[in-house]
Amino acid sequence: MDIISGQALLLLFCFILSCFLIFTTAGSRQNSRGATELPPGPPRLPIIGNIHLVGKHPHRSFADLSKTYGPVISLKLGSLNTVVIASPEAAREVLRTHDQILSGRSPTNAIRSINHQDASLVWLPASSARWRLFRRLSVTQLFSPQRLEATKGMRVNKVKDLVGFINESSDREEFVDISRASFITTLNIISNILFSVDLGSYNAKDSINGVQDTVISLMEAVGKPDAANYFPLLRFLDLQGNKKTMKVCTERLFGVFRGFIDAKIAEKSSQSNPRDISKNDFVDNLLDYKGDEAELKISDIEHFVLDMFTAGTDTSSSTVEWAMAELLRNPKTMVKAQAEIDRVIGQNGIVEESDIAELPYLQAVVKETFRLHPGAPFLIPRKAESDVEVLGFMVRKDTQVLVNVWAIGRDPSVWENPTRFEPERFLGKEIDVKGKDYELTPFGAGRRICPGLPLAVKTVSLMLASLLYSFEWKLPNGVVSVDMDETFGITLHKTKPLHAIPVKKTRH
Repeated sequence: MDIISGQALLLLFCFILSCFLIFTTAGSRQNSRGATELPPGPPRLPIIGNIHLVGKHPHRSFADLSKTYGPVISLKLGSLNTVVIASPEAAREVLRTHDQILSGRSPTNAIRSINHQDASLVWLPASSARWRLFRRLSVTQLFSPQRLEATKGMRVNKVKDLVGFINESSDREEFVDISRASFITTLNIISNILFSVDLGSYNAKDSINGVQDTVISLMEAVGKPDAANYFPLLRFLDLQGNKKTMKVCTERLFGVFRGFIDAKIAEKSSQSNPRDISKNDFVDNLLDYKGDEAELKISDIEHFVLDMFTAGTDTSSSTVEWAMAELLRNPKTMVKAQAEIDRVIGQNGIVEESDIAELPYLQAVVKETFRLHPGAPFLIPRKAESDVEVLGFMVRKDTQVLVNVWAIGRDPSVWENPTRFEPERFLGKEIDVKGKDYELTPFGAGRRICPGLPLAVKTVSLMLASLLYSFEWKLPNGVVSVDMDETFGITLHKTKPLHAIPVKKTRH
């Protein structure tokens, strides 16, 4: 994917050539001030800066640049100053030491096209009262230990549905699309937490109304490079079509959300007796919310739910798919994980969430998957609220800061045999994904850490353990290897969905 076509470059020259000399002159004067140096980086071309170095897979391109210029590098992407972080030490300074200064956001053109930055936990400024409200609601009403315990049985039942579907596929000797099956399971877990309904069905592709494709398209539109993010004068042109994609996808999802919200409002207005609030789902609680702040508008709820819905379904299902892909490429690792699960669960049982604590090798498989295939390779881009020093280099105000957790996870100075899938590296070690170990932060850290981390880890572990406990797995006839190509967006997906044939285990 060429980020800016020849035609787009011509437009750039027409629109901003006259401004460029002024801009670069002012920039060079600014950089000459102060004793602290800016981070090193590759030479820049006129107007486009370093955009030509981004490539189809920016996480890989930037990782290669970090090998040359160091763990803190400076890039100029059009008019956007960018610093890329590629070591645990530098990540610690960004995510912990200077977390407050570096917790800003620069909403992309796609995000702005639907005004999502005004009502999104992900994109709101962390200093705002609205962000604090949304953060508190997500932690207390969605991801608190009490709420997770209350929905534990539901998650187990949804994974039972997944196993039942795969059983049917096994009887027919058909392959399973791991991406779709895991997405539907995660979709139903999230939709029950949010709305108390199943949105997905395994047996009728049309039953989820293209929700998976919609979510993936939306995440790609947010994350993939866009000329308008680098050259604001080009925003109205929508050269990559990201604004159009974003609007179409969100209108489709908001239509689904609004149907449930309207039904809940109608039900509340028709009830003469108070209902049992212990049975409330997340949207019920949002509709009932009354606090010091103004009541939440329906549009606020739609945008808030959009964050929970897209991030929760997309990243968890993608992680399960990557884990299964790695296990199919490493049969000995799969056998070892299955042996541990069989030993703990025994015969004719089902996997419960409480069993996961007794499965250290499975937990290591999940961590190793997060290391090699973090859901968001750059996390969500941060912005410097003021000048700040990172590892001795100056990061100037309004600079975009990307923490390349994908590169950190494959750094040979941090990990032995970094490109190999070796869960054993985590056995007997305390390293975790909870934002304290900066060599492994797929969910981020600090005030911007993903609030859904506890649910994501539980869901991924339960789904993966159940797939490995109930079935042996093999590639379809004629397929000799697993294609590991990836498609870049705000999350990383397998370009080709993983297809695998389940074989029921014989138990005595």
